[in-house]
Amino acid sequence: MDERIGSGWPLRRWYLAVVVVMVLMVAAAVGGGAVALRGLTEARSLVVDQVDPASRQALALSNALVDEETGLRGYVLTGREDFLQPYQEGQRQEAQAAQALRGLQTGDLASANAALDAVQRAADQWRSLYATQALMRANAGDLDRGKVLFDQVRAALTAQATQLASARAAGRSVLNSASANLIVVGIVVSVALLALIVMLALLAHYGVVRPVSRLAAEVRLVADGQFQRPVAGSGPREIASLAAGVDQMRLHIVDELETHMRMHDELARSNRELEQFAYVASHDLQEPLRKVASFCQLLERRYRGQLDERADQYIHFAVDGAKRMQVLINDLLAFSRVGRLTREQLVVDGGEIVAQAIANLATVVEETGAEITVGPLPSVRGEPALLTSVFQNLIGNAVKFHGDEPPRVALSAERDGDLWTFTCADNGIGIDEKYHSRIFGVFQRLQEVKDVDGTGIGLAIVQKIVERNGGRVWVESSIDKGLAKGLGKGSTFRFTWRDQRILNEIDAAADKTSEQAFVPFCLGPDELRAS
Repeated sequence: MDERIGSGWPLRRWYLAVVVVMVLMVAAAVGGGAVALRGLTEARSLVVDQVDPASRQALALSNALVDEETGLRGYVLTGREDFLQPYQEGQRQEAQAAQALRGLQTGDLASANAALDAVQRAADQWRSLYATQALMRANAGDLDRGKVLFDQVRAALTAQATQLASARAAGRSVLNSASANLIVVGIVVSVALLALIVMLALLAHYGVVRPVSRLAAEVRLVADGQFQRPVAGSGPREIASLAAGVDQMRLHIVDELETHMRMHDELARSNRELEQFAYVASHDLQEPLRKVASFCQLLERRYRGQLDERADQYIHFAVDGAKRMQVLINDLLAFSRVGRLTREQLVVDGGEIVAQAIANLATVVEETGAEITVGPLPSVRGEPALLTSVFQNLIGNAVKFHGDEPPRVALSAERDGDLWTFTCADNGIGIDEKYHSRIFGVFQRLQEVKDVDGTGIGLAIVQKIVERNGGRVWVESSIDKGLAKGLGKGSTFRFTWRDQRILNEIDAAADKTSEQAFVPFCLGPDELRAS
């Protein structure tokens, strides 16, 4: 069969055509079956309802006439009245049988009435010419003449029986023929229905299933990355239209991919420029800034008290601004380096990482008298330096933003599905709910704490490191406006980190695949804002 069957035809037209063919075939099958069944019914009715009963009545008629002749002969030979009983009973049975035969010999059997008429004429002639006279004279009379006349009756009965036997044989033949015709019609209908089923199966396969399978195979190739491979459709109009729509989608994906690749190239170039800027910021900009700060400090030490008070104030502002600029550049450089200088990820103990962070903050912890409590912490995978930076910034903020009481910081962790949720809680001044999302921005500081040192970039670094690992960070805190300054309710920072067991399963699954995906490095919004 041509695989292009159905091309140009919509499925609705194919459906209507198949329905029409099915209706015509079913109608033909029903009509043929009805005709054959009607013929079988008529043949059966002729044989069973007419020929067989007529044969039985003809036999009853023959027996009645024989009884009449036997009874008459016994009477005329003996003269006894009791011998007339068979003769009289025979006449009654003869009349009944003749009447029944008249009712049965109709339609196709009506021609048998002529033989019945011949029998009745012969019987009437025997009775009128012999039986009546013999009864009146009460003697045998001319027996030979009576025998001759009754032989005519017997001949008529034989002719009638022969005709009924022929009609019965013909009816049986018609019945057998009708049965054979019904069987043939049943076979023809079965073969036609089987052919229809096969035709529908072939139409469905070559007109729908095969085009859809080909379209699915081509779509899978495109989904596997062969975006330049065109998607062509065949078969009914709907499938061809679907293939055209998929191909249009493929072309749109190709355009989007080309746009993405162009953007990737531009981002790669921008990253290179940002890296160059970071190099310039770390070397070329810091050197003149260091000189400015050094000479301002020399001016402050050498000429303090020699100029007026306003000059000393100006020199102090210049020294403080240079120092703050150095801190700002260093923090900005640290933020831009997060994720750019990627090192090997190791399985590290959470307790050791926190201990290193506390050691880095030893001076401020000692000055403030902070009390840091560390609960059981799990082993996780990550870059040790980045994890240390996360805990160091959280603990550092908790120590810096404390109230009148010495700062107290509590660190803990708990399992949450395939993540670990780390918690850093303090008794500090608290954070108003309206600033909860703002504090994670670059250089975002609260107005109430301007007197605390810092550039406001620590929490932005925390968020960037955590989100690179697929987690998130948030804060739970509030401020009671009725409390005095420094008597806040404290803050609780939480962040999630991938469970080591889940990461091992991901690595095991990745080792089984033969293809490695190249993920280009792209700067996020925070990095662009920092640049």
